Amino acid sequence: MEQQRVVLLRRSFLAGLGLAAGGLALGLAGADAEAAPPPAPGPAPAAQGLRTGLFLHLANDGMVSIVCHRSEMGQGIRSSLPVVIADELGADMARVTIVQAVGDKAYGDQNTDGSRSVRDGYEKMRRVGATARTMLVAAAAKRWRVPAAECVAEGHAVHHAKSKRSLDFRELVADAAKLPVPDEKTVALRPNAELKRVGGPLPLIDGPAIVTGRAQFGADVRLPGMLTAVIARPPVVGGKVVRYDGARALAVPGVKKLVELPAPKGGAVGFQPLGGVAVVADTTWAAMRGRAALEVEWDHGANAAYDSASYREALSQAVRAPGKVVRKVGDVDGAFAKAARTIEAEYHVPHLAHAAMEPPSAVAKVDANGCEVWAPTQNPQAARAEVARALGLDEAKVTVNVTFLGGGFGRKSKPDYVAEAALLSRAMGAPVRVQWTREDDVQSGYFHSVSAQHLKAGLDADGKVGAWLHRTAFPPIPSTFDAKQKTPSEGELGLGVLDLALSSPNVRVEACDAPAHVRIGWLRSVCNIFHAFAVQSFIDEIAHARQADPRDVLLEVLGPARKATLAELGVEKVPNYGAPIEQHPVDVGRLRHVIERVTEISGWSAARKAGRAVGLAAHRSFLTYVAVVAAVSKDTLGKVKVDEVWLVADAGTVINPDRARSQMEGAVVFGMSIAFHGAITVKGGAVEQTNFRDYPVVRSPEVPQRIHVELVKSDAPPGGVGEPGVPPVAPAIANAVFALTKQRARELPLRRLGL
Repeated sequence: MEQQRVVLLRRSFLAGLGLAAGGLALGLAGADAEAAPPPAPGPAPAAQGLRTGLFLHLANDGMVSIVCHRSEMGQGIRSSLPVVIADELGADMARVTIVQAVGDKAYGDQNTDGSRSVRDGYEKMRRVGATARTMLVAAAAKRWRVPAAECVAEGHAVHHAKSKRSLDFRELVADAAKLPVPDEKTVALRPNAELKRVGGPLPLIDGPAIVTGRAQFGADVRLPGMLTAVIARPPVVGGKVVRYDGARALAVPGVKKLVELPAPKGGAVGFQPLGGVAVVADTTWAAMRGRAALEVEWDHGANAAYDSASYREALSQAVRAPGKVVRKVGDVDGAFAKAARTIEAEYHVPHLAHAAMEPPSAVAKVDANGCEVWAPTQNPQAARAEVARALGLDEAKVTVNVTFLGGGFGRKSKPDYVAEAALLSRAMGAPVRVQWTREDDVQSGYFHSVSAQHLKAGLDADGKVGAWLHRTAFPPIPSTFDAKQKTPSEGELGLGVLDLALSSPNVRVEACDAPAHVRIGWLRSVCNIFHAFAVQSFIDEIAHARQADPRDVLLEVLGPARKATLAELGVEKVPNYGAPIEQHPVDVGRLRHVIERVTEISGWSAARKAGRAVGLAAHRSFLTYVAVVAAVSKDTLGKVKVDEVWLVADAGTVINPDRARSQMEGAVVFGMSIAFHGAITVKGGAVEQTNFRDYPVVRSPEVPQRIHVELVKSDAPPGGVGEPGVPPVAPAIANAVFALTKQRARELPLRRLGL
């Protein structure tokens, strides 16, 4: 386990928080961090060196301020992370204030993606609270002249049962702040049973502000003298402006100026803005009207030949030929030669857009002191770095304030829109808000990768899988940062193929090349989407070929309960979502359990016997195990509809069950959008879709009347919650559709297949 230490922090942190002088402030640091104060969650330049941590301030009046360094986008992270500290501390949540951190490397990883906020910080946050509690208890014990072991901190006070004495935290803060900070090895965490709030019903702290409209999202920020900009961006990645009608745009009332933004430099776009022409105006409407008047002529560049229809065939050809072997167990070719029967299938998933309810926006103010930004960003550190790069400033002169996010799904980890605001503020000498429209977001974003998957299984005389071949091809995310990259990266292959436990003694996985022609970026659950769709659909195909129960075949293909070894997986290492494989093994027993449980609560066997069309899929992702059963039928127009969904998730220790269930319910809806509607197509290098009219998401009438979510009670370390519910949804629906129609959907979305 990574060594940690606790750092005592006082005046600089308190000043940054705007808190009264005095009190006790604590932060948890990694072993390689410097002993420096953390950045203040405000405009003051932040000190460097603190690697990871959440910070805790106990004021002399007993109020507790907890800094949340992750972004809130509906997942309730501001209602979950601070509770862990408060529970360990023994604080009263009514006397706790949550402060949102600015972007700074000193906080450690602030990127709110990869379903990591809780699983990466659970123990670290507990140690912050435990350290403060230890010091408060020590201060009370010293005052009472009793052993510290006889004292307990709870209810915002320290109690000594034998003498029936109690001291409120406010009475102990001054004395505790004078004590030496204990070594982290001596700090004892509470027994799990003493964590009174963790795992129980927790209020959504920001709920009242959200439902009353007081919560500040990116587009809500208003500064004196602020202007608004919309941008005509190249419709093809790598395109450049040839000409435009500036006079017509400037003639629109309210338009102040036209600013040409630089095209991305180097061979890869990374997080750079795409360039184009910005129309800066008094109002959003004026800016939009000015942009419509520009009539820009573009040089589309090298990617103008990209056509998603023909590229689909190129991907098919890629997976029909041998690729780079990335996983190997046994003799696959020999096993195929001896197989009694072989089954092959090819699966396709198109590009997908994030389509969060809140399109990107950002406000920037550039002056002689540097740049201050307000943005709905999942990754404030990346935003800070990209703004600094774009402006040629030292990062110390850039402050990124994080607003609420109206959804993110990975799009708002990429700060191109934040850099646009900074560049335009500098050009205008005034604060500028950049506002993306829905059309901008659909046509000019970062897209989930298009993919082709080829699977082949060799069955023995008993129908068991004796050989397994999986080829995967998709433009990799690293291509966005290095244009030469065209082979799936190890991290992407670790999302559903390198970590897939199989009982077959002969397994080979091959990665095939696929060049990128649009900006490829991570989207909720990333490559697990197409890997789970292919694998879980293919296992259902094997079951049908054997005329067997898909549940029984799925369990058979996975094999008995065990913790899969690297040798069994046929790899030297598994990326494992950045977690030690020893702490988070590939646990087939946990995956089997969620399959068995979801088929139990859904009445799987009885439903099949009664002729109900049900489909099953299961997947391990982000260190969490999820199984889904979907029941489908046809509506009055003959279209497939989802009647009911059951989902069972084993996410280890769950801090906030209500939010976890909400995330899983949202994952069902998100996965349904992928299954039925999601498809970005490209012609002439440009995205053809524009808005929800041609890139629809699931609407209320399509949502099943009943979504059942069950969380497995577990003492295992926390897994992810935000993303793992997504991957099994589409294959479960597709398998149910086959049960209903006998039409096998090997391509998404289903609506484009007429289903």
